Amino acid sequence: MIHCHHYQKGDCRSCQWLEMPYERQISEKIAHLKDQLASLNCDNVVWERPFQSSQTVFRNKAKMVVSGAVEKPILGNSQSSVDLCDCPLYPISFSAVFPIIKDFIGRAGLVPYNVEKRKGELKYILLTESTATGKLMLRFVLRSENKLPLIQRELKALLTKLPQLEVVSVNLQPQHAAILEGEKEIFLTEEQYLLENFNNVPLFIRPQGFFQTNPHVASGLYATAQQWVKGLPISKVWDLFCGVGGFGLHCVKALQEATSSPIELTGIEISSSAIFAAKMSAQALGMKRIKFQSLDAANFTLNQHETKPDLVIVNPPRRGIGQQLSEFLNNMKPHFILYSSCHAVSMSKDLQYLTHYNPTRIQLFDMFPNTAHYEVLVLLECC
Repeated sequence: MIHCHHYQKGDCRSCQWLEMPYERQISEKIAHLKDQLASLNCDNVVWERPFQSSQTVFRNKAKMVVSGAVEKPILGNSQSSVDLCDCPLYPISFSAVFPIIKDFIGRAGLVPYNVEKRKGELKYILLTESTATGKLMLRFVLRSENKLPLIQRELKALLTKLPQLEVVSVNLQPQHAAILEGEKEIFLTEEQYLLENFNNVPLFIRPQGFFQTNPHVASGLYATAQQWVKGLPISKVWDLFCGVGGFGLHCVKALQEATSSPIELTGIEISSSAIFAAKMSAQALGMKRIKFQSLDAANFTLNQHETKPDLVIVNPPRRGIGQQLSEFLNNMKPHFILYSSCHAVSMSKDLQYLTHYNPTRIQLFDMFPNTAHYEVLVLLECC
């Protein structure tokens, strides 16, 4: 068990399973996953060994609620007003960065937002690190643009103190609601993204584009997808809910290396920021016949009448892909479906509608150690 004085004091209970031995955590998650899939035909499925995570310093991102006073800000979470800058889940490098950010908050007069009084400006601090370059992205979530001149005045000094700080932006979230970020992003640096690299596939982290917070496990997840599809007869791929393109680009790269012929990929994602990043990755890889579009995945799929793909990758949010899209894919019958899920309960419901498919490979990825949450990858083959 890792030592965390915040947990022991009851100040933070985000890691609900912190007192549970890690091997038991994995066993509990496997048991839960098998319960969800109990009604499926898993007689011939290959259960791969769970992909495990480090229990400390595994996150690449800190999402901090700002409270306290402008001259002494507290960076914590929504559960309490205790400072959590020494959380053992964050990269070691963050410990030297947080004090400089706090000093900047005071110099720029960024009064922490008080939920009860509905006063103040600064709601969140979002800090992200690239494991490939060590560069940082810092985002200030503010209620309004009132403090922008002061932020811009103090920015040069901040960048001097933190030369690894490559991207700085302000996100505007004016609503009095538990919403992390708003639609408007104001970049304060020339650079607008961080370069990351998993398995020799360049990926780009941008504001308002989802990116996994456990890089080691995410890299293993993408590498596994590559391995599973590499030997399959696939020439056309749909990547639905594609995010920054991690799954689709990894799979196409592996398929092209195996066949020495171009593979057609269509990636669909509602976030325009994520699609921008995916296009950058495809360009960096020099891939042809790649098309990424900012669209609703279900609407795109249900309106397609062209030749069906050989492989459909789905990586939906917690709600899953839903009955309508599941039934559409079931009737369309692509040869293979690669389903990545962060919520096995909703995935199980979706798989009930895929009556023409049998799972052939399943693997659990412990993306969120010390909690009940996990990711799972399932390869389905049309029967």
